[in-house]
Amino acid sequence: MAFPKKKLRGLVAATLTPMTENGEINFPVIGQYVDYLVKEQGVKNIFVNGTTGEGLSLSISERRQVAAEWVTQGRNKLDQVVIHVGALSVKESQELAQHAAEIGADGIAVIAPFFFKSQSKDALISFLREVAAAAPALPFYYYHIPSLTGVKIRAEELLDGIREKIPSFQGLKFSDTDLLDFGQCVDQNQQRQFALLFGVDEQLLSGLIMGANGAFCIQRFINHVIKLGFGVSQTKAIMTLVSGIPMGPPRLPLQKATQEFTAKAEAKLKSLDFLPFPGLREGNVGACS
Repeated sequence: MAFPKKKLRGLVAATLTPMTENGEINFPVIGQYVDYLVKEQGVKNIFVNGTTGEGLSLSISERRQVAAEWVTQGRNKLDQVVIHVGALSVKESQELAQHAAEIGADGIAVIAPFFFKSQSKDALISFLREVAAAAPALPFYYYHIPSLTGVKIRAEELLDGIREKIPSFQGLKFSDTDLLDFGQCVDQNQQRQFALLFGVDEQLLSGLIMGANGAFCIQRFINHVIKLGFGVSQTKAIMTLVSGIPMGPPRLPLQKATQEFTAKAEAKLKSLDFLPFPGLREGNVGACS
């Protein structure tokens, strides 16, 4: 299997999907987004079409287009582009996995199906194995986010013996606050054969102390605004303020960030000297009253 010599580690940006005010994907700004991550933030690994990217609010066609645009724009600039290909249908996940391989992505990730849920470790691995087999040359990652999927199978339980079932398995994105579970994953990973990527930004320092070798982060200042109420909508507003790139509103059923949130976030960012574009105001960031 032609896996990258360099393991996925360090900061991995969970990318937003830029949208226009009428909810269409704003493809032309993705190249600008790549340059911002690389030149301004020093981040060269990305996770596309995940929770932050509203992947499950996009059509299969849109997910393919977004993945292809990131790979194209990131060529010779980004180190690794991991595409989230999880879906409720194993066939759709397989289609997205095959497409990721065809466009030259560097890895794929999958969440647990969350309508008809796997009731056991073996059932979940069976689903993951079918998706991984659709792109056997790509590194495969499990995206563990039980707060959204409702699947409570512990990550450390899943790791036990998984490579015997899924040879392309390379690690997991751990997006859960259960640090005991994460610590047990680290304990299982003494030989460092897996990438353990920590996805709960507000607990990142704890995760690194426990042995995480990577993080999926949105921006380094996230802990300064988490108390205001934080989600994809708010992330889009903040990212627009900080980067100057119009991220637009989220797609329904999510609602735009409020004017109040945007004003408070902007004031905090200014106080931290994290706002290099002082001319931007809430009218530009997709906020609403």
